[in-house]
Amino acid sequence: MGSGRQYLPWIHRLDWVEMIRWIVDTPAITGPVNATAPVPVTNREFARALGRAMHRPALVPVPAFALRLMLGEMADPLVLTGARVIPKCAQSHGFHFRYPEIDLAFRGIFGE
Repeated sequence: MGSGRQYLPWIHRLDWVEMIRWIVDTPAITGPVNATAPVPVTNREFARALGRAMHRPALVPVPAFALRLMLGEMADPLVLTGARVIPKCAQSHGFHFRYPEIDLAFRGIFGE
């Protein structure tokens, strides 16, 4: 969407569930924890990985002006800006991700 260069935080559902359990069971964890995968990807990388996993071409990009027409002023903070989020707290306290990379996560979801 938009330029495709904006970062898109993501996490596999099993890693998310395990991270929440781990946070509850780890008394050393205090404050906020970024529940996101340790290898961030751009929107373009995410779309291409999804296309590979589904054996389909990546979708045609949606221009920023079209998103602004559809979403109004919320297009920028919701879709077009992005955020390169790293789970520093989880990593520094030893959390282990089953699916740290997007291609591995999609293989886990789509079974290849």
